[in-house]
Amino acid sequence: MPADRPISELFAQGRPLRSIEFFPPKDAAGVEALRQTATALRRISPDFVSVTYGAGGSTRERTAQVSAMLREDFGLTVMPHLTAVNHTREEIAAIADAHHQRGIRNIMALRGDVPKELTATTAFKDGLRFGCDVVALLKDLHPDICLGVGGYPEKHPEAPTLDADLANLRRKVEAGGSFITTQLFFDNTVYHRFVDRCRAAGITVPIVPGIMPVLSLKQIKRITGLCGASLPAQLVKRLEVAGDEPEVIETIGIDWALTQIRDLLARGAPGYHLYILNRAKSALILAAGLAA
Repeated sequence: MPADRPISELFAQGRPLRSIEFFPPKDAAGVEALRQTATALRRISPDFVSVTYGAGGSTRERTAQVSAMLREDFGLTVMPHLTAVNHTREEIAAIADAHHQRGIRNIMALRGDVPKELTATTAFKDGLRFGCDVVALLKDLHPDICLGVGGYPEKHPEAPTLDADLANLRRKVEAGGSFITTQLFFDNTVYHRFVDRCRAAGITVPIVPGIMPVLSLKQIKRITGLCGASLPAQLVKRLEVAGDEPEVIETIGIDWALTQIRDLLARGAPGYHLYILNRAKSALILAAGLAA
């Protein structure tokens, strides 16, 4: 297969991009389910898909396998995640070289979350302490690879202040990040304020909003608790009224996400990135709603 097109070239077309995130399954049944999801999502032709990387490199092989499957079997432009936690520079280089040899030209470069069994003092090696260190290493190894970086509209949970977090984000972009994908959020005001602050700080790359359709109140409370995102009271109230009715909860979650995306695109967002937890239904309903 020919090498993938850098995502930065897609942004240069000036149209909103649609992307979807997958995570590597744990077993053969999960792989088959992922195949079915990818088959269904062919209908909406995402501009690219990303594949997550488990904490501390716990899904290193599966991330590579899923990335290859989505690219070779489904013809998708794939952006595998690559994190620094628990890896040496030599290990990061080996993974990046393997991706490059397969024709992959897009990587999501992240510091990564520290696994419970490690501490901050033992989790980082060879000076790979921050996301900007990963970006700089990858850009030095393969200048032709387009690197995405992560941004936190409501601040990274470990950052002492919003200004400190923004300064770190700017370092990632200056090191070679071509675009930013945000952590999930449910209030578009948060995103628009974040974009304004980035622009004021001299960050000019595309900032893609990350959207997750809610499937469970308990689940989304756990996720937002981990990443530091807030849940609007109105959304929580709707979900509480839905009680234990999964179909009603899913309808509420998709409707909320659809309203978010319509507003984001109307106000100039460069696209949107869907966190779908390997389920096709939400992405398909959202695509149908946006096509109306």
